Amino acid sequence: MNQIRRYQRILILSLLFLSVVAPLVFVSHWLNLLTPLGRREFLEDLYRATYRTDTLKLNAVEQEGAEELEEPNQVVYTEKDFVSTNSYDSEKNKDYKESGIAGYRGNTLDRNVSGFNQDKRQHQGAQQKELSFMAQSRNIHDSHGMSETNIEVTNKKVQEIKDQIILAKAYLKIAPPSNNLRLRELEQLTREMELAVGDTTQDSDLSTSALQKMRHMEASLSKVYRAFPDCSAMAAKLRTMKRQAEEQVRSQQHQATYLVNLAARTAPKGLHCLSMQLTAEYFALSPEERKLPNENKIHHPDLYHYAVFSDNVLACAAVVNSTICTAKEQEKLVFHVVTKSLNLPAISMWFLINPPGKATIHIQSIDNFEWLSKYNAYQENNSSDLKYTSELNYLRFYLPDIFPALNKIVLFDHDVVVQQDLGELWNTNMKGNVIGAVGTCQEGKIPFHRIDMFINFSDPLIGKRFDVNACTWAFGMNLFDLQQWRRHNLTAVYHKYLQMGLWNVGSLPLGWLTFYNKTEFLDRQWHVLGLGYSSGVDRNEIERAAVIHYDGIRKPWLDIAMGRYKSYWTKFLNFDNPFLQQCNIQA
Repeated sequence: MNQIRRYQRILILSLLFLSVVAPLVFVSHWLNLLTPLGRREFLEDLYRATYRTDTLKLNAVEQEGAEELEEPNQVVYTEKDFVSTNSYDSEKNKDYKESGIAGYRGNTLDRNVSGFNQDKRQHQGAQQKELSFMAQSRNIHDSHGMSETNIEVTNKKVQEIKDQIILAKAYLKIAPPSNNLRLRELEQLTREMELAVGDTTQDSDLSTSALQKMRHMEASLSKVYRAFPDCSAMAAKLRTMKRQAEEQVRSQQHQATYLVNLAARTAPKGLHCLSMQLTAEYFALSPEERKLPNENKIHHPDLYHYAVFSDNVLACAAVVNSTICTAKEQEKLVFHVVTKSLNLPAISMWFLINPPGKATIHIQSIDNFEWLSKYNAYQENNSSDLKYTSELNYLRFYLPDIFPALNKIVLFDHDVVVQQDLGELWNTNMKGNVIGAVGTCQEGKIPFHRIDMFINFSDPLIGKRFDVNACTWAFGMNLFDLQQWRRHNLTAVYHKYLQMGLWNVGSLPLGWLTFYNKTEFLDRQWHVLGLGYSSGVDRNEIERAAVIHYDGIRKPWLDIAMGRYKSYWTKFLNFDNPFLQQCNIQA
């Protein structure tokens, strides 16, 4: 009888021993079959099993449905806030995986743990030993994997920390006011986490203390969730935070737009200083010393005449210098600069101390055009926008009156740069048309304009005279046949449209109406636009272009200029000039 009992005890002990040892043997054999990367991910899932409460609760918020609550992390953060070595597509895949990490880890953990042994619930002590063993092995496998493989620079942990901070703030706001120790602990941890992460964008930049605080935050969030498990309140708070963040973004965008436009309309301090310095030097000269050379060429009809209407010294200098540097016959070039009387001394002084070589330059003041006083239509409106009120902007419609002795002229805007010789442009067959211009009606190209975007075709007078599908074109670099202009009396046509109240559409749409069916379209290579507002201008098109145009508000002489295009303009200015150095004007 005693022997039978002894056999029974031996059998029971053997079965208990087998139930403890078998899972360990099975797991060890299974881990050996995994790749190093798979083994590391499996161990990490097991290690984090005790800290998965917060991610599961975030997943619980998502279960309310996409119609009630959108993913807040896509509003709070943008991709530019983070740094990653992956491509854009792989980054999106990573974001998608991270947004579903709670469900993924939960499912993976359940599958792996269920494979150990179906009797694990009856042996909690054995399972705790296994988890302890896994946790101790985690650092060993991590260090081993780091030495064997190249680890990518990621921002996974940084994003997790920021998500923890957002979740903690949401809990602190929905929790009722109290002296709860858990809430005070969570508030303190939130402040510490914000200081620890700072402006960090890569996991490699996180300190050891930040990673420790991250684990403490996970545990603290888990405790707080058990105290405040109201998922609907959390969802409502996250929706409120989302709306507040969107409103803040819109406000910042409006403010940024306002400041950019303000910067575009404000003369930089350096340019103001330059004008003052040059004006003082000009009035220190005697009347004889103020005369520019080669004045006998300014009315010669067989030369290449270029007009620039501007009150900006540096802009005029860049246009003149770039045209001269790229010209094959510099002695044939004649530049006509028209400005306001206030700026005439500064611009004149600049070209006196920086003569244009063999070319000729002629500077006039708009106040000397006595005949212009009867045409005051551009002064009748109360707009504060210079494109509606500037006399220089509308002076282009009076070219035959300004240059009565000339037959042809090229009109430049002051924000262009010439990159090639323009001799062939003067040989363009105008086919009886008045203006030569590059078209802007090709969809997908920069810029793209339709005439009905600027002009109201519901007006019967407009709808009957013009085709809504007519191709538009650009000012900035235009060849004008002044003889044809005088023959068609287009200045009177322009005045007729002004009397119809169309002054408020701007000078460009007025040009489309005035020169309607009188336009010769040039090859796009003559004139490339968009460098003052678009970052998508093809670099090859810029290199091949005869003239590039910084149309838009981001002019190359402003601090808000687009850096990728600025060098095309600055290379035609000598920033070692003493006047530029005195006024701290730099490239």
